[in-house]
Formats: sequence, C-alpha cells, structure tokens
Amino acid sequence: MARSAVPLYVAVFVALIVLTGVTVAVSYVDLGPASVVVALAIACVKAVLVLLFFMHLRESPGLTWVVALGGFFWLGILIALTMSDVLTRGWLPVGGP
Repeated sequence: MARSAVPLYVAVFVALIVLTGVTVAVSYVDLGPASVVVALAIACVKAVLVLLFFMHLRESPGLTWVVALGGFFWLGILIALTMSDVLTRGWLPVGGP
C-alpha cells in the first residue's frame, strides 16, 4: 500500500462509519414501507465503497468487474423474489373457526 493511499482509505473508513450512523438514525424514523428501501440503499452504498476501495475493484480488470456486477445482479434477483413473497402475503385471508 502506497503511503499516499492512506488518506483515501481513512476517508472511506470515515464514510463507512458515518453511513453506519445514518443507518442507525434512520432506523428510529418511521418511514413506513420506505424504511426497507432506505436501509437497503444505504447498505448498497456501503457495499460499493468496500468493493471499490478495500477489495481493490477500482484497479481490477474487466472480468473482475463482470463478476462483481453479476453478484449485485443476483442480489437484486433475491431481493425481488423475497419482496414479491412478502408483499403478497396480505392477500391471503386470515381466518379461524
């Protein structure tokens, strides 16, 4: 690691800590259904910071970018399938004897 890269890593680390604080602060605010969207957006920003700087994706060749984007695409598919299940649960009647 070059000596000039240390301030960049410190800045990214501080950004991750700040975003963690924002996540905690947002968890106390009632945003209704948007709470999940905001939390996932913050988590995605933090994941991108980790991927680009701490996992050195920024300097990686194109194939590594394709694999990383494939992982995010797969995560999107999993989130979409999970949300389709969660959002349709209210349509079932809840009954008893």
